[in-house]
Amino acid sequence: MKTAITSFISEYLAEVVEGNAAIFAGAGLSAPAGFVDWRELIRPLSQELDLDIDLESDLVAVAQFHVNANGRNRHRLHKAVIEALSADNPPTQNHILLAKLPIRTWWTTNYDKLIENALKDAGKIVDIKSAIQQLATTRPRRDAIVYKMHGDVDRPDEAVATRDDFERYSTDRGAFITALAGDLVSKTFLFLGFSFTDPNLEQVLARVRLTFTTNQRRHFAVFRTRTKRADESDKAFEHDRTRQALVIEDLKRFNVRVLLIDDYNEITDFLEELVSRYRRRTVFISTSAANFEPWGQQAVSEFAQELGRSLVASGSRVATGLGAGIGDAIFTGGLREVMRLNGSIEDSLILRPFPQSGRHEERDELWETYRKEIISHAGIALFLFGNKYSGDDVISADGVVREFEIARQQGLVVIPVGATGAAANALANIAIADPDKFIPEWGEDGPRILGELADESTSLGRIIDITLDLVKILQRGHQGGS
Repeated sequence: MKTAITSFISEYLAEVVEGNAAIFAGAGLSAPAGFVDWRELIRPLSQELDLDIDLESDLVAVAQFHVNANGRNRHRLHKAVIEALSADNPPTQNHILLAKLPIRTWWTTNYDKLIENALKDAGKIVDIKSAIQQLATTRPRRDAIVYKMHGDVDRPDEAVATRDDFERYSTDRGAFITALAGDLVSKTFLFLGFSFTDPNLEQVLARVRLTFTTNQRRHFAVFRTRTKRADESDKAFEHDRTRQALVIEDLKRFNVRVLLIDDYNEITDFLEELVSRYRRRTVFISTSAANFEPWGQQAVSEFAQELGRSLVASGSRVATGLGAGIGDAIFTGGLREVMRLNGSIEDSLILRPFPQSGRHEERDELWETYRKEIISHAGIALFLFGNKYSGDDVISADGVVREFEIARQQGLVVIPVGATGAAANALANIAIADPDKFIPEWGEDGPRILGELADESTSLGRIIDITLDLVKILQRGHQGGS
């Protein structure tokens, strides 16, 4: 992965964690979903005007010409918007990945519903703002706000599409400009699929630049490096390549850093890495213990408290189902560190105590759903001990094994600590037998580290040190510079 992209991921991830990240989506983000771009949308209208849309650079003017030619009647324009964008096309992989991140602020010039549908599919409550009157209302318990500054396919009569619309924008929809200017000052934007030819955005960026001349917030935009098309002349290619370089340089005035990619698939690659890095901030701990040999219950309890405390102190969030015999100690250690730091419990701990009442069959079904839900928040899963009573006998905990299987299915990095015995030991042996399959993210030192974590002579204190070091490496990014 390119150095500029790697640097962006680290910087933008920090803003995501702090709640300061925002997305600005242009038509390019929607194109892979099967929706036409603006040029294709108005192609039928240009044909009615005897214009070749492929020769036109000012598409807003073409829309205005069509309205003019029809006695200021916008019906055909509205119909074109509806026909092109009303299909219920599913969100793209990039939409799905972005929706997994806790980004609350979204801006778009698109009319389609891909953003809000992706967010809803991710279980989020979405507050849509496509008209001025909606800016004054707040949807309860919202997880994300989507500002559709050019309108929505459901309200085609209000779509911003013609020269008239853009000229009246500051009067008719000026509150959007004010809201966007505020977000550009307080949040770090990632512009995706956007060409920076929108006059409204240019006006807002200029306002922010003039107000915060030497203290502008940094933003990011993704451009595909201009390459020569098979049917393109050398002169046309050199012109466009030079123009792209000038646009990139000009955007520096607004503190927008352009990330150049060679193929649009690279966007999916770095979004996957971004989501993975974000999820890896949360460590799910799967554990249960009825037998504490050879250390004894007191020593294991102290170990669990220190592990919980150390993970929180290092900046990780701990997710746990409060497994029997040890889960409470992990929670206690993490909670004490949160209180010491005067931090937020919600930002550091995810707790899902397993319900115990109900019929056996219903409870098992509930536990399965419960496990999948809590594990979905994490990117790393740690497996400790894993034993329980069956009558008077101590046996392997099948719940810990099931959580290992779910973690693998959901793409988490798994860390079975075999030295703690029982189910954790059995899982470690499986991973030792095929490290390329079970711990590829650990890198070349993975088998050695896994072996030390499985060694019965490894002390509890050493287990904590190894685990913390490994978690830090995994949270910095994928091994091998992918």
